Amino acid sequence: MSMRLAIEKVKDKKHLYYEEMLDASIKMFHDNTPLEEIEELLIALSKKGETAQEVAALATVMKSFAIEVPVPGERYMDNCGTGGDGCNSFNISTTSALVLAAAGAKVTKHGNRKISSAAGSSDVLEALGIHTDFTIAETLELLEKENVTFLYAPNVHPKLKRIGQVRRKIGKPTIFNLVGPLTNPVDLETQFTGIYRRDFLMEYANVMKMLGRKRGIVVTGAGGMDEASLAGQNQFVLVDHDDLIPFSLRPEDVGLNEAPLEAIRGGNPDENAIILRKLLAGKRDAYFDAVALNTGIGLFSYGKVDRIQDGVEMAIDTILTGKALDKLDAVIAYSEAHRKEKIS
Repeated sequence: MSMRLAIEKVKDKKHLYYEEMLDASIKMFHDNTPLEEIEELLIALSKKGETAQEVAALATVMKSFAIEVPVPGERYMDNCGTGGDGCNSFNISTTSALVLAAAGAKVTKHGNRKISSAAGSSDVLEALGIHTDFTIAETLELLEKENVTFLYAPNVHPKLKRIGQVRRKIGKPTIFNLVGPLTNPVDLETQFTGIYRRDFLMEYANVMKMLGRKRGIVVTGAGGMDEASLAGQNQFVLVDHDDLIPFSLRPEDVGLNEAPLEAIRGGNPDENAIILRKLLAGKRDAYFDAVALNTGIGLFSYGKVDRIQDGVEMAIDTILTGKALDKLDAVIAYSEAHRKEKIS
């Protein structure tokens, strides 16, 4: 099927079959495909509403073009969300990744610069002093030393450069927001991710299962967040091998206070970096509770705890004992040491 035929089919509100989407996805990554056609397809898919088959096909193609990150054979997780929720929250998943690692999970955190938010994961990391140009060898060494590494999407997905131009021009969430967390170049055994579309929650969990996750959780937070939210009831699906198990949870169910979305608003990368550091230093507020909630769910997804409430308590303890702040400082020190090596 030609790109033009795929675009017209989607514009007619017809879903692409898995094989058709595989073909269209491969064409999107070809340098000779006009950017205008990529833009048309992405907008048409968004207007129609993406399916699990379309998301799984694009994720499969995108990962096939990724640079290999040859990690040792252990259990790894990612807690990257889709973004695109319009809530302008601070960088919850980036902060949680550091707490998860300090609590003993092995985290290969996928991330990017801002596309549809004020400060993306890589923006706030750079504001903290963690650069984004690690070599693959350095990426692996950091993971071995600190249980966490940050995979900057343009470095591990070089074929995304042209598509990134299109996404910035569109300026709104597209199917690439949905597939982003699913295209980590590391083969993940477990995953905790958030999506801004509650209507797609079960489909997304099905995609995770199709892509081979043995255990994982997908959430749509109260208020449409792509994180677990303090603002009310959160909707989840647990992926447990072949089972997809829906459940819901409010912050008070795990000993945390409700708070409105405004209480966890973020700002520019420098402002978010200040919030992050104060939080890891033990400042108790809604930012702290949002990270404790999401880290607790991540620890449950990883299998570190048997209940989310136990995970939340472990997350709080990991922060208040200084382990999470120590983790941040160790990653910054590693980054600075390797940046100096390159300069010298």
